[in-house]
Amino acid sequence: MPRPAQVTAAEISRLAGVTRATVSNWRRRHPDFPAATGGTETSPAYDLAAVQSWLAARGQLPAASPADALRTAVRATRAGAGTPSRLLPLALAAALMADSDLKQLVELPDSELPERAQRAVRPHLAGIAGTTDLTYAPDEAPLLRTLLRCVADQGALRAADVLAEVDLDGTSASGRYDTPAPVAALMADLLAEPGKPYPATVFDPACGAGGLLVAAAARGAQKLYGQDILPALTAQAAVRLAIQTVRTAAQVSVHAGDSIRADAFPSLTAEAVLCGPPYGDREWGHEELAYDSRWIFGLPAKIESELAWLQHCVAHLAEGGRGVLLLPPAIAERGSGRRIRAEILRSGALRAVIALPPGVAQPLHVGLHLWVIQRPHPQATLPPSVLIVDVATPDAARPGQPSSKRPTLDWPALRDSVRKAWTDYDRHPDTFDPVPGVARAVPIIDLLDETVDLTPARHVRATPVPALPDEVAALSQELRTRLRRAATGLITLSGGQPWPPVGSAPESWRTASVADLLRGDALTLLRVPTAIRNSSPLVESPPAPRTLTARDVTSHRPASGPAEEEATGTEIEIREGDVILPELPHNGTATARVADARDAGNRLGRHLHLLRPDPARLDPWFLAGFLAAEENISAASSGTTVVRLDPRRLRVPLLPLAEQQRYGRAFRQLNALRTAADIANRLADETARTLAAGLTGGALQPPDAAQTAS
Repeated sequence: MPRPAQVTAAEISRLAGVTRATVSNWRRRHPDFPAATGGTETSPAYDLAAVQSWLAARGQLPAASPADALRTAVRATRAGAGTPSRLLPLALAAALMADSDLKQLVELPDSELPERAQRAVRPHLAGIAGTTDLTYAPDEAPLLRTLLRCVADQGALRAADVLAEVDLDGTSASGRYDTPAPVAALMADLLAEPGKPYPATVFDPACGAGGLLVAAAARGAQKLYGQDILPALTAQAAVRLAIQTVRTAAQVSVHAGDSIRADAFPSLTAEAVLCGPPYGDREWGHEELAYDSRWIFGLPAKIESELAWLQHCVAHLAEGGRGVLLLPPAIAERGSGRRIRAEILRSGALRAVIALPPGVAQPLHVGLHLWVIQRPHPQATLPPSVLIVDVATPDAARPGQPSSKRPTLDWPALRDSVRKAWTDYDRHPDTFDPVPGVARAVPIIDLLDETVDLTPARHVRATPVPALPDEVAALSQELRTRLRRAATGLITLSGGQPWPPVGSAPESWRTASVADLLRGDALTLLRVPTAIRNSSPLVESPPAPRTLTARDVTSHRPASGPAEEEATGTEIEIREGDVILPELPHNGTATARVADARDAGNRLGRHLHLLRPDPARLDPWFLAGFLAAEENISAASSGTTVVRLDPRRLRVPLLPLAEQQRYGRAFRQLNALRTAADIANRLADETARTLAAGLTGGALQPPDAAQTAS
């Protein structure tokens, strides 16, 4: 019997059209919010019907799209892991139907729909792995109808994407990740050659659910070949490609199996290859394949599985054919691969190495690389250089600009930057004009040193950046003007009224500990659990809320950490007036941050304590000032190697609210003074760096002695 559908907090936020922080607030503030019915302690799941009823009663339930309805229906019937795969043939059959026939099928009664659906999918079962004995039961009619409505309203490819998304949990394997659609589109774009038709034959030896091949088919590829070790993924790839090419009569061939050990296409010579191979696979076949003819650059070490995949791709390329691979950054510099990297360079097979920022694809904490390869013609002149592109740091595209704030990822701009650099280099590799801080054509002879390190940051950012003298002079003048304004503001803040002494002896107060204030409900203490959270690729646009990190607090900068894609229900939303302290003091000191309007709505990061005062009893700036006192921090900290702060042991004077506010205004002024000093310090450093770069780069002249003296 189908189990009740369950949804996570992240899915509830998508269902209601709100942020994940709002869902967390609902859970905490509304006693009637549905209780968790499954999942884990850190990632609970909720009964979908109960959540929908709760949202509907409050007018928070927008109309669901057909794709949302399909996703919910599949999860509600997943008694076994094969439900998405069983629906794939029907999605394909529906894609081939005329609109009138599809409408008629949707409107059939439940008693007839399963049998008619069975007849519709029968011609397609042979080409989809694991579906040869497929039958639809009478009680599956609502599920089948939901799928057909999704196909009719949003297209068969969208329906297939939903089925692939829901089935990912059952097909995951170590080191195997799905390539996000924006990254797949960029990789497919890099295959195009100026003035030539798009490659007709494209091969992906680790195709997964077929995302890279779908991107190639959308650009005109006519013969698509794929292989993957997981049969469930090959079924998804076959259906998605068949749907994508339904009107183009393209040839599609997808097989299950281990591409390295059991190549399903041993004689295939393709015009192009796209591949995102599994990472860190030590069991790729090093021993049994030691004498394989594919290792034209040398036998890869056991830990260099990615170099085995690269050579497998080269072996399937026609002369002059191109490939684009998504690879981990270690392949560019690991010592065990140095000899093979050198041979790849000497052969002229490597055309470009492109560093992407972390977060665009799994694993999210790693900035992956794109390698563009080409199988050279035997008689062709070898290329003299390799294009090295580094867009891993968004500021790299804007040299000379202050970088005090961590920028968010602008994927469209990043994509366009990569495509333009590659297109310009591809057209005129010998006369490519470097893009300051972003792209450079590096002579192969310069790369063939003792390490053969191809890491883009080592070759792009370390290169002197040519700049027009007028531009450098204008930038330096602007920075000097901003520095003078900052210095003037710092002088103004450090002046003003005197700070008079109390008297002949220091004033003493009756104090209370934070623990006492917590018991009296004058304060609330909050902290994020240390459990590890999962996340999803961040490519098109970052979530609205950010995460305030401990470094943000100590550096006096806005929240810079990315918000987690999958909410766990333990997120803490920052409010204006909250007081935030780092868990780990530095040299007995700590910075207390009073959250302002910029911080409100963001999430509290790990290793931070948040104290939320009752505004009728405690002034936040008064509280922050006394909590961060050095003697207070020292008395409330413990540990030797790692010193940790116990906020409950901190003490605060017991003063009337009006007196607290008087002290609070003074602490706020001191905070403004520190902020102004930080700004002036950063501007001074940036100004000095810009002027020094202008002198050493030949763009600026030293000032005259008379001008310097004045």
